[in-house]
Amino acid sequence: MKFSLELDHLAVVCRSIDEGVEAVERALGIEMSPGGKHAAMGTHNALLSLGPDVYLEVIAVDPAAPRPDRKRWFNLDNHAGPPLLANWICRTNDLAGALDAAPEGTGIPMALARGELAWRMAVDESGRLPFDGAMPALIQWDTGAHPCKILPDAGLRLDSLDVFHPEASDLLQVFPALKTLGSVAVRHGSGKRLVARISTPDGMRVLQ
Repeated sequence: MKFSLELDHLAVVCRSIDEGVEAVERALGIEMSPGGKHAAMGTHNALLSLGPDVYLEVIAVDPAAPRPDRKRWFNLDNHAGPPLLANWICRTNDLAGALDAAPEGTGIPMALARGELAWRMAVDESGRLPFDGAMPALIQWDTGAHPCKILPDAGLRLDSLDVFHPEASDLLQVFPALKTLGSVAVRHGSGKRLVARISTPDGMRVLQ
């Protein structure tokens, strides 16, 4: 494998940012930090550190932003239910190389920036990721800045992430790099589901 692959962050999708933040704060017992806006996607987010190299993102359609001329990422245009841990994102040092190895439909690189943060993320024109979103989104940070270096450390640590899907074995076969992620297990399940176990100052909590 010529490219690196590491878990970067988790994404909770929701109908409104307030609803999503309330759900995560209730589940984890920790106040989230404000994030920012993604003008190209018409979305905004809130953030929470899960340790020195992993964070959590609550993301929703920004009602104040113009509708983009493309589908929003994380299938947000079609999300109508309660807040859901729906996606996971892996960083790489070679986005082009990782995409060459990834399943079709993982997306094409899109350059984004906010403040001191600059990154490229693979986004498919459908707004969806392969295997119903069990395939992670791929990201490459283009500067030394990273959300984990900016966010306050509230004492949360990601213990494990289980990614369930009926075709988990097929996903691992077409993108075997996922087998190298120590804290992540891609498992067979009756439906697509993400389950994160997070250590907090008040004990272990589960987010899904």
